[in-house]
Amino acid sequence: MKLKFPIKEYWKPFWKKTIIKLGVIMVVTGVYVFLMAPDKLFSVLIKRPGLWIIILFVYTFLSVWPQEIIYRTFFYERYEGLIGNKWLFIFINAILFSLAHLFLGSFLVQVLTFVGGLLFAYTYQKTKSTTLVSIEHAIYGNWLFTVGMGEMLAFPGPG
Repeated sequence: MKLKFPIKEYWKPFWKKTIIKLGVIMVVTGVYVFLMAPDKLFSVLIKRPGLWIIILFVYTFLSVWPQEIIYRTFFYERYEGLIGNKWLFIFINAILFSLAHLFLGSFLVQVLTFVGGLLFAYTYQKTKSTTLVSIEHAIYGNWLFTVGMGEMLAFPGPG
């Protein structure tokens, strides 16, 4: 398995697409938290900013990076040649990524990790970059903690 830095041409379109997707994610999840649990909206950021910083760091480096090495880099290198249809392969990857989160015991987690899995597999399919897909994963996931979805997703809240 070879981890390589993304080629220069991928960076600009990556940021453009990621920012657009993030905007959609921000609106949808912001409205969701506001309607479903308004007391959670930005609660960790406001009530426990130190914990919020720790969550962002720990999530990014101890959760996102290993997940992307396993579910995109390794999985693609090992199994991509077995499935001829790239869309089917992205779908399978997203299902497996979602199933890996079953232990959290949340339907919301299953839905979000499936959708995230589709986005991340598509990005990896296009770029073959663990770096880019990890950045994308960290941005979206950290937003979910920031907006207040952490407790909804079985992670610690402001207490």
